[in-house]
This record gives sequence, structure tokens and C-alpha cells, in this order.
Amino acid sequence: MIRVLISNKNKLLKWREYKMTENNMQVLIEGFDPSKVQVENEFNNDWKKVYGAYQNNSILQASMTGIETLLDKPCAVVTLGNIRGFIPLEFTGADNLRQLRAMTGQTVAFKVLNYDREAEVFTGSRIAALEHMAFITLKKIDIDDEIIAVVRSVSPSLVRADIGGIEVKIPLEEIKYGWIDDLTEEVKQGDHLKVKVLEIDKEEQKVTVSAKATQKNPWLRSIGRYTSGNEYVGTVSGVREYGVFINLEAGVDSLARHLKFQNVKRGDRVLVRVLETDAKKEQIRTRITRVL
Repeated sequence: MIRVLISNKNKLLKWREYKMTENNMQVLIEGFDPSKVQVENEFNNDWKKVYGAYQNNSILQASMTGIETLLDKPCAVVTLGNIRGFIPLEFTGADNLRQLRAMTGQTVAFKVLNYDREAEVFTGSRIAALEHMAFITLKKIDIDDEIIAVVRSVSPSLVRADIGGIEVKIPLEEIKYGWIDDLTEEVKQGDHLKVKVLEIDKEEQKVTVSAKATQKNPWLRSIGRYTSGNEYVGTVSGVREYGVFINLEAGVDSLARHLKFQNVKRGDRVLVRVLETDAKKEQIRTRITRVL
């Protein structure tokens, strides 16, 4: 039992006795800051992840936050919670420093090769993780499967993505139906694309996929709506030396010749006359009759 001095409504002080139980016997410390203990607990939990991955040969993922030179070799710096790790260039999968720089800011997978608890660092290998992931992926996927591809880099005409330790290259024409002027405006690094598996070469560990193959073909329902000799409103979706692409509806673009006396640009609304349609080739040839 303990006695506590309390005040009632009339501000009179009196003693009240409390019985100590398991529920109210938690130790209290004057000036105690739980956040300071939490940081240390998180730090220890991060090390538990490193220990576990090392002992079980399992894969971790962390953000690549920089590049440092150790023993005259460039290394990727990965940050796992409050712990820093290093992946030497030859273990990153990058061929050179330029490719390594392109990976900064991305989440990378790795296996822990060794660690130094006193120095509070570890060394990892992305290549070992990718090989492990690729082995599992090739065991599980099959042709016509629809899977997720995570975009790693984008150029105007090509997407490079990961499907589980295997890099796939998706050309512009396999992203979606319709004209794409610049892939970097359509797809961003880190995007998750649903793709269909078209081909698998297990010996070479190569997989061919298509995002377009997972989508409904808009030409099947729209080709009959655009007939020769009639005119329709569209939006210029791309301009090339050989002609102008005009978007008529989602996934359906026609190709027209350049105007003789007026230039058009992307985003312009135009009126076009249909000259010819080809359902098999999924093509519509048009002529611009007016700029709106």
C-alpha cells in the first residue's frame, strides 16, 4: 500500500491509500523520453534484419542513397533504416559508374555478404539477389501469364523493367494501343506495369513481355465507326517527317500527310477526312481538311 496526498473540490489536502497491482507498477522515470529509447530499438531491429538475412541467405531491399569510394573502388551506398551498407560496383550489376549513378534513388535488392557490428556497416551483393530472384521467377512464370513489371528506366522509345531478378525491355509499340510520341511522357521510373509473358528462354534467362497484350484492342469496336469519305474531329498526337498522327479516340490514331501551307503541332484539334481503313493492319489514312 502507498499513501498519496490529494486535493478535493474544496482544495483540502488529505491522504488516500492505493493498493499496488501489476497494472500500476510500471516504473516511471522523471525526465524520461520514450523517443530516445525508440531510436535505439529501431537501430537494433535493423541489425536483426541484417543478421537474419546473412544467416538465412535471404534478400533485403533498401534505397540506394549515394556512391562512395572504398579501397579505390566505387560502391553503392544503401540505407536500411539507420544502418548503411555498401555494394561494390562489381556486385551491383552496373557495368560502369554512369550506370551506377542511374540507380541512385531507387530501391535495390541485395544479399548480405558480411557485416561489421562495431563499424556499424555491412557489405552486400545485388547480383546475388538478382540471381536468386531470377531462379524463382523462371520456376513460377509461364507463357500467357500476366505479371507485374517494375519500371527501372525509361528512354523515349524503350522501357527497362524488372519482373523478379530479370530485366525485360519493352519497346514503345508494346506499351499501349495508339501513337506514343515520347515514352518518357507516358511512363515513369518506379511505375508498376501489368504485362503479359510472350516468350521465355530459361537457358538465357530472357523473357519477352508486353503491356499492350493485357489491354483490350480498341480497333475491334472502333474501326467500323470511321468510314471512307466522311470527316471526323481529332487531336494531333505526333508530328513526324513522313506525316501527322491524329488521335480519334483512346488507342486509335490515323496518319495524315502534312498540310502544304500550314504547320500543325501536338495538341491541335483538326478535322480529318478518312481516305482508307485497314482493319487487319489497324490503320486509318486521313487528310486534314481544317485546323480548328
